[in-house]
Amino acid sequence: MTSPPRVVLIGKPDCHLCDVARTVVETVCAEADQDFDELSVRDSPELMDRYGDYTPVVLVDGEQHDFWRISADRLRAALAMPPRPQ
Repeated sequence: MTSPPRVVLIGKPDCHLCDVARTVVETVCAEADQDFDELSVRDSPELMDRYGDYTPVVLVDGEQHDFWRISADRLRAALAMPPRPQ
C-alpha cells in the first residue's frame, strides 16, 4: 500500500492561474522526487464549496498550503520538512 501524494493541486479548467500553478507544482515536485495529485473543483461540490473562490489551491500533507499565486520557494521549503501524518 502506498501513501497518498504529499501535494494536491486543486484547480479548474480554463484557469490561467491554475496553469501557472501546475507548472510550479510540477517543477518543485520533480525536484523533490514527489508525486502530486490534481483535482478540479468542478468535479466535486465539496471542493467547490471549500475552494471554489480560491483556486488554484495547493495542499501539502492534507492541509492548505497556498492559493491563487503559488510560491515555488514556499513549496520547496514545505517539502523539505518531514511529512505530517494525514
